[in-house]
Amino acid sequence: MKNIYIFSGLGADERVFQQLDFLDYKMTFIEWIEPYKKESIEHYAKRLIEQITSDKPVLIGLSFGGIMAIEVAKQIETEKMILISTAKTRNEIPFYYRLAGRLGLHKIIPAKLLKSSNFLTNWFFGINSASDRKLLKQILSETDSTFLKWAIDKIVHWKNHTLPENYIHIHGTSDRILPIKFITCDIKINGGGHLMVLNRFEELNKVLKQQFLSIFG
Repeated sequence: MKNIYIFSGLGADERVFQQLDFLDYKMTFIEWIEPYKKESIEHYAKRLIEQITSDKPVLIGLSFGGIMAIEVAKQIETEKMILISTAKTRNEIPFYYRLAGRLGLHKIIPAKLLKSSNFLTNWFFGINSASDRKLLKQILSETDSTFLKWAIDKIVHWKNHTLPENYIHIHGTSDRILPIKFITCDIKINGGGHLMVLNRFEELNKVLKQQFLSIFG
């Protein structure tokens, strides 16, 4: 049986997948490691590959995890990639993020502010329930500041123009962090926000089940 390797998002970890049904398939959550100073996204992906022990793995990537899954898939052969609430190429990164990167604006934002949780954060992530707000607050507070700043820098400067092979991209129509107007996706989740893995899991589970059946039979 092929393993499923899961890349969580920036400011997120495996806890955001708690409502998803991976059936009886073996899951491995890729752990973020501390980036080297000025490390390229390609080199970082190469180091993450050390956590992948099976041939032609199935990758699932959420948000920044989707970007990293794509970078990994550029270096190893994969069976399939399931991308959720992410961007596949530089052109799908909103122009205002790229502009902020060129101007270096992202570097002047304190990590403490990026890790804060408030009504604006919840709005951007599409979080409504008290339990989801609590979970997001916990995850953001525990996110490593060095990794957070490094990852944001890699997102705003991402140069990728290569579409991965054999992928499916699922995106919410109400995603405020990566608005769907910039995205070309295969499956739209109507009203889904950036963290729809938490509050639109019923629809996502149906999609995942179909994908797993097509992969594993």
